[in-house]
Amino acid sequence: MDGMQREELERLMFFEQTREKAAASYARNPKDADNLTRWGGALLELAHFRQGQDSIDMVEDAVKKLEEALQINPRKHDTLWCLGNAHTSQGFLVSETDKANDFFKKAATCFQQALDEEPHNELYQKALEMTEKAPSLHQELQKQLASQQVILGGGPPPPSAATPKGGKKKKESDFKYDVMGWIVLAVGVIAWAGLAKSSMPPSPPPSLKS
Repeated sequence: MDGMQREELERLMFFEQTREKAAASYARNPKDADNLTRWGGALLELAHFRQGQDSIDMVEDAVKKLEEALQINPRKHDTLWCLGNAHTSQGFLVSETDKANDFFKKAATCFQQALDEEPHNELYQKALEMTEKAPSLHQELQKQLASQQVILGGGPPPPSAATPKGGKKKKESDFKYDVMGWIVLAVGVIAWAGLAKSSMPPSPPPSLKS
């Protein structure tokens, strides 16, 4: 196993543990907004290890947990910010431009609300700026996927375009990380920070892909 594969496995295990711990904590206290935020953040991270409908379903589950946290504390800025990341992810996971832009608008609203609560937070400001670029990144993503479909579906591809079984999914996943890298990194920091405050001593956070 090379370094990158080991790093990805460590991240997967870390956020699986975070999810399990959050679920157990929720059973004891369903009104803990911090725990719900950690749970939503972990689900959002784990969604990036899934493909297709599994990924979409996990992001939707993250949204539900974050919205539940906001019902408890509507002004919780880190939850608003995390929810904005979830909506941005939803936008990139749909192919229809109108639907994607609706998600991006929701994300921008969340980021703006988070920034209103903490005006000097550079991370929130950066997220809001990146969301402005999301529609054009979404268009580029769709062009990339359409191009791959033409290559893979239009007869025998040239040697340079040939991919092993599962290669298409890997390319899509790699590109998805490129356009949503700031989401993966930022949510990972929040989820680890939240876990570090809990009673279970965590191992050092894995290096997150930027």
